[in-house]
Amino acid sequence: MTPSRRNVLTFAALSASAATGLFPLSRRAAGASGELPDYLEIPASSMGPALNPDGYHVGRIEGNLYWVTDSFYQSMFLTTRTGVVLVDAPPTIGHNLQRAIDEVTQRNGRPNKVTHLVYSHFHADHIGASVIFGKDVVRVAHRETARLLRETRDPNRPMPTITFDSHYTLRVGGETLQLDHHGPNHTPDNIFIYAPNQKTLMLVDVLFPGWVPFKGLAVSQEIPNWVRMHDVALRYPWQTLVGGHLGRLGTRADVALQQSYVNDLRTGAEATMASLDPTPYYAKYGPTGNAWAIFKEYLDEITRQVADPVIAKYAGTLAAVDVYTFDNAFAMLESLRIDTGILGPIHS
Repeated sequence: MTPSRRNVLTFAALSASAATGLFPLSRRAAGASGELPDYLEIPASSMGPALNPDGYHVGRIEGNLYWVTDSFYQSMFLTTRTGVVLVDAPPTIGHNLQRAIDEVTQRNGRPNKVTHLVYSHFHADHIGASVIFGKDVVRVAHRETARLLRETRDPNRPMPTITFDSHYTLRVGGETLQLDHHGPNHTPDNIFIYAPNQKTLMLVDVLFPGWVPFKGLAVSQEIPNWVRMHDVALRYPWQTLVGGHLGRLGTRADVALQQSYVNDLRTGAEATMASLDPTPYYAKYGPTGNAWAIFKEYLDEITRQVADPVIAKYAGTLAAVDVYTFDNAFAMLESLRIDTGILGPIHS
């Protein structure tokens, strides 16, 4: 008997949780010769400032607030009357953070010692160099960050000394940072860091100015909330965004553009899930009992149909749209299936 669409979607619903993580690493793998693929040229508008000979750029945002980038990661810091408040310490920047701070404080005559370090979230790629600032630094983080760091036991990420649940105002040497947690998103502990006097928001691994999000919608653990954080970010009266990644600062127009990209992924996934007939995939692989082959080929085809028009639409506007859109489309598809329950009919 030829399986019906209803039977196929029922099978998908029963196996949804097991299907997570089956997606191939890349749509464009290197060929048998080992030749690496080519990608679209990066738009000039997506690029940041040139790096100095030490491999970093430090620039003033406003007043005593500065940012540092190595074109892959970003940090920001406030110079105050009593010391420096640093937000995140990515290991790719490493000791260049102190070099950047020294460069700035030599000019403005303020102390160069880091006295406070704010953790945006627990991930090592953003705070894995925090150990270089010593034991006397006051480390501030969300309560969940402390729990997660206790589990990792990473000596390069010392435990926070101050934790909070929803909101915390950090005042140091005449400067202020407002720290807010609006619920799980990229990670359970990822927070908003707002400098009200400088009208600057730092929100890491949610917004990627000028670029598509990193693979799998920034490998986020709570994708519906990750999407919701775009609107939350726009409720702050900021003028400058520090996204934690890549080479330039962001604007409110960058957020609107990323929202459009993410919305296109969602609407495309919903439409394709409703229209693509899974029967051929079930007929091909079902008789052999290869359930994973059914999932792989069916979900891969949905993903291709979602990704291709999005790549075409944003080519030349969002950097690396051809690099990660296939993976981002799959992440959206899986979130719709598993988080929001768009799975098809329940077996009767």
